[in-house]
Amino acid sequence: MQASETKPIGPGNAQVMNRFELTKRLVAKLPEDAAVIGGIGNTNFDLWMAGRRPQNFYMLGSMGLACPIALGVALAQPQRRVVALEGDGSLLMQLGTLATIAMLKPKNLTLIVMDNAAYQITGGQPTATAVGTDLVTIARGAGIAQSAWAADEEMFDELATQALTKDGPWLIAARIDDKPGTGTTDRDPVVITDRFMRGLGTKK
Repeated sequence: MQASETKPIGPGNAQVMNRFELTKRLVAKLPEDAAVIGGIGNTNFDLWMAGRRPQNFYMLGSMGLACPIALGVALAQPQRRVVALEGDGSLLMQLGTLATIAMLKPKNLTLIVMDNAAYQITGGQPTATAVGTDLVTIARGAGIAQSAWAADEEMFDELATQALTKDGPWLIAARIDDKPGTGTTDRDPVVITDRFMRGLGTKK
């Protein structure tokens, strides 16, 4: 390696950050009408606490569905920015979604993966990312060229700004610590769905 070369950012040299702090940074950047799909558990708990909006959808009980739901919203409403917030364990259960997203190429879709290398909410069992699986490399291999690890909070901000203003699809991955979610989502699926449909203008 030449002295001028910089080692690419990967899960092994990215700074460990806090999920709630990153979620707050993201929410502060969102266009007013952007839709956000929070995956199960701590990912949507922190989204709930970072700022409740009718355009937020809080997934309950089913792992891996944040990205597929976000894809559907992005295709149905191409004028709207759509963000999926997902954990590493949930994304590992739906890796095929990455190939579908790459094939369909929704310009308005961003995936943000919070990777703590554990199934945190069920007891902290290690996921495959704990032993070397790199979700950014997988996303790029699936065809999502604009996939990157955030080296630190500043880079996360830069990547999020690009993803919310330029054509996608995008995947941004961040290493996070093992801190629990900062609150608990109200667990009423009828209310969550109704509010979200009204927020997207599909129900009056």
